[in-house]
Amino acid sequence: MENKQKYIRNVAIIAHVDHGKTTLVDELLKQSGVFRANQEIGERIMDSNDLEKERGITILSKNTAVSYQDTKINIIDTPGHADFGGEVERVLKMVDGVVLVVDAYEGPMPQTKFVLGKALALKLPVVVCLNKIDRPEARPKEVVDAVLELFMDLDASDEQLDCPFLYTSAKMGFAIRELDEERKDMTPLFQTILEAIPAPFGDETADTQMLVSTIDYNEYIGRIGIGKIGNGILSVGQEYLLLNYHEPEKKQKVKIGKLYEFDGLQKVEINSAGPGSIVAVSGIADLHVGDSICGGDDAKPIAFVQVSEPTIAMYFMVNNSPLAGKEGKFITSRHLRERLFRELNTDVSLRVEETDSTESFKVSGRGELHLSILIENMRREGFEFAVSKAEVLYQTDEKGKRMEPMERVYIDVPEEFSGVIIQKLTEKKGELLAMNPAHDGYMRLEFSIPSRGLIGYRGEFLTDTKGNGILNTMFQGYGEYKGELSYRKQGSLIAFEAGEAVAYGLFAAAERGILFISPGEKVYAGMVIGQNAKTEDIELNVCKTKKLTNTRASGSDDALKLSPPKQMSLEQCLEFIDTDELLEVTPQNLRIRKKVLDQAERKRMAKRNNV
Repeated sequence: MENKQKYIRNVAIIAHVDHGKTTLVDELLKQSGVFRANQEIGERIMDSNDLEKERGITILSKNTAVSYQDTKINIIDTPGHADFGGEVERVLKMVDGVVLVVDAYEGPMPQTKFVLGKALALKLPVVVCLNKIDRPEARPKEVVDAVLELFMDLDASDEQLDCPFLYTSAKMGFAIRELDEERKDMTPLFQTILEAIPAPFGDETADTQMLVSTIDYNEYIGRIGIGKIGNGILSVGQEYLLLNYHEPEKKQKVKIGKLYEFDGLQKVEINSAGPGSIVAVSGIADLHVGDSICGGDDAKPIAFVQVSEPTIAMYFMVNNSPLAGKEGKFITSRHLRERLFRELNTDVSLRVEETDSTESFKVSGRGELHLSILIENMRREGFEFAVSKAEVLYQTDEKGKRMEPMERVYIDVPEEFSGVIIQKLTEKKGELLAMNPAHDGYMRLEFSIPSRGLIGYRGEFLTDTKGNGILNTMFQGYGEYKGELSYRKQGSLIAFEAGEAVAYGLFAAAERGILFISPGEKVYAGMVIGQNAKTEDIELNVCKTKKLTNTRASGSDDALKLSPPKQMSLEQCLEFIDTDELLEVTPQNLRIRKKVLDQAERKRMAKRNNV
């Protein structure tokens, strides 16, 4: 019987965010003949979600497959952003090698180190692609040295150090082995994958074992488990046992409803598959990441890395502001509950907990970006709700000490801004670990800082560096609690009464700080309409019109010159809100408000807290 496994290669594309992984996968798909000659193809085909397309980042790992010289290459495009690092760890269990993409100008970045470290620890062979070689400022020779240094820092073995290097431009659609070669197409990369990455290993005659590495969800089919068959043959209609390495008591009899393998961007239905194949299974209701589908009398689950625990939490609650229910389709606690628990079907790093109130849910994730993506998706689906400020999740060690999540922060910044960055992060309990010249007048600063010190900091960072700084973070683990921190130095400008904002009222308010609203916008008492230049909150009446003393003064309102209001994105709003505020999220608007809308009640609470 012919060994079909030798015609399979399973690879993951790994890299730091924005180094060109998804564009590279697109090019491999195009050049392997997946599309018809006249088919219209967009950019970054693998980023199927609207948010992925807009932000230019990959959020969920994606599976695809191409054929090259009779060999099927299963490719997994992984996220590069630290908040989705959990996706990368699990996906690496499915593959037999990785393609590491590094920007030929930027060189290895923090997330490059994280993903490469995970791949080397699993003893996976690596093919290095220096991408964006067509950039005029590319510096391939220095970047090759930097990548080799990174391999040595991560204790790579001699075989891993002896990995092939290719120079690519995903945008221009070519790969070359030497810089002076003719730049034609991606053939050298296809050939290198076949040569450097081994065929999957597995015994077709052994008991069946398949580890579920990712979960997809379809409203018609339900949960779909994706993973690699380790041993044996998996067949539709057969009975198997569902086991879990970390839950020895889990033993469930299951039957596979449908079995699919990947072909280009499609899932193709098949009846059975052997070792080394990456497949999708449906028909099992209670399927989770890390479960093993096993057959035979002596069934044993496959070991896997437990999913990283969340480090940050927010409360999602029913919107109860005076403007509630006017802009969203889904506004009740039942809608909110259903939607949040549905998200758990596909996002394994997320936690959703019920609270004492039926109208509020505690949602925990891996970082602010992780949760803001969920908020933005829900908003686009027509949900209306409110969220609280992000807070970190503390733990207690064996001695009863309070422990908090810590981040390793890497900052590339022009030299003249390094002083202000060091000062700001030290105030936020950050500790400077290293400071080295990077390239082109940039400094690379490395800090260890509590996660809560970074909540709300990114916007400030962009202002302080005039948009020239690059900030990357990586979860470092839990460390001892570092003491109290203040989040925001400026107070809020708060609307005093409900109504419609008018130019005259806003003109007076603008003298106190920066406004977030324009004339004609609806406001209500307790809504935050701007940022005070000073530390305290101020109540203002922005609905008041000028008292007319004579007829000639009536038109003078039109002559008032107002500066344009500060337009804030969802992330900026989440960064701005303080612990006593909420963000009201609707499909059309983002409004910041006080948790307690009544001014007298807020004063009473402040007095009680100060006693």
